[in-house]
Amino acid sequence: MFSKILIANRGEIAVRVIRACRELGIETVAVYSEIDEEAVHTQLADCAICIGPARAKDSYLNMKNIISATVLSGAEAIHPGFGFLSENAKFAEMCRECSIEFIGPTPETIGSMGNKSKARELMIAVGIPVIPGSEGAVYDSAEALEAAKVIGFPVMVKASAGGGGRGIRIVREEEEFVHIFETAKAEANGAFGDDTMYIEKFIENPRHIEFQILGDKFGNVIYLGDRDCSIQRRNQKVLEEAPSPIMTKELRKEMGEMAVHAAKAVHYENAGTIEFLLDHDSKFYFMEMNTRIQVEHPITEMITGVDLVKEQLRIAAGEKLSVTQEDIKITGHAIECRINAENTAEGFRPCPGKIEMLVVPGGPGVRIDSAVYQNYVIPPNYDSMIAKVITYGKTREDAMSTMKRALAEFVVKGIHTNIDFQLSILNNKAFTQGKYNTGFIAIEFNL
Repeated sequence: MFSKILIANRGEIAVRVIRACRELGIETVAVYSEIDEEAVHTQLADCAICIGPARAKDSYLNMKNIISATVLSGAEAIHPGFGFLSENAKFAEMCRECSIEFIGPTPETIGSMGNKSKARELMIAVGIPVIPGSEGAVYDSAEALEAAKVIGFPVMVKASAGGGGRGIRIVREEEEFVHIFETAKAEANGAFGDDTMYIEKFIENPRHIEFQILGDKFGNVIYLGDRDCSIQRRNQKVLEEAPSPIMTKELRKEMGEMAVHAAKAVHYENAGTIEFLLDHDSKFYFMEMNTRIQVEHPITEMITGVDLVKEQLRIAAGEKLSVTQEDIKITGHAIECRINAENTAEGFRPCPGKIEMLVVPGGPGVRIDSAVYQNYVIPPNYDSMIAKVITYGKTREDAMSTMKRALAEFVVKGIHTNIDFQLSILNNKAFTQGKYNTGFIAIEFNL
């Protein structure tokens, strides 16, 4: 096991990794931008190193500075968290060249599965069902339009290097295609430095179901149940639950084994997620693979009892998986609400600023993953998520009741948050009945 690792991230995921390391007796090195000097992760780590100005491209995306901080601190490995450099094959390769262990899959795997168009081609080759789409990447609007005509409208325009809902657009009519394609292409270039796109058939209002997988360096791969991530606003996940309320044991086994097959096909190591779309006839299609730990990983931890971050560390250190597929039992139900600093009355506009008062919920069945505190000033430079509220119960109804209670206890003053909006979702009849899909927020809330 490593004696010291560097966490190349910030916020609640950096805190989450520090906690796992502390329990395993591993020293931690935090990195921070100038605006994050007083952030929680810098206070919890054994040491902290400034890596640049507030802008992400000058700090948390600055590969050379992060590698230099790792070497300077004597850390043996880097945990990238999620976002930033977590799915950057170049960064993973730089770590390898500097004899630093990258806590994640190999650069080759990231390169093949992190690029959505390449991943699609690979999945077709190994027999994984995929959504009908373009034959590989498309590079200009004329080529893309021809592909869209063949597929048939409506279509999804998607960034090959995308994530977090960026670089994704739905196009329903041929006349609007070129404009929307160019907009998505520009957004992808700004967000990822890569404007390669691909086109796929738009499946109207499916369920978004994903499977958590773990793979070690010995070829062992397992799946840890499913998560339903269908509650989304403009392709951004808002609330997730595990297991999906519509999942049967038979379908879970079929989709889980397909996820393992996909992971083994690319010799996957470490934690990852296979994302599927599930249509109204229970037919599922591979959508993408996230080659990192995900925001919603806590709900899988709650229903399986497996600490995914500790498993990441053990796998990267060359250990075999501590659990087998037979060990994985789904027990109870978990829900995660993402709490964002945003003004829901003004189009969910990000709302950075000072937290003047903070009362965090607790009690049985409640877990809070966060990195804010009273008088903390939320910077305007990064993602607006300030906390994740995770609740667990023996049944879905228990988990929902606990979540409602927890959100009612959660007090944040000085900024706007989406807490009330989350409560609106939990009190919605369609949600309580489990009868929802990716169009839920647009249909139920006209957003």
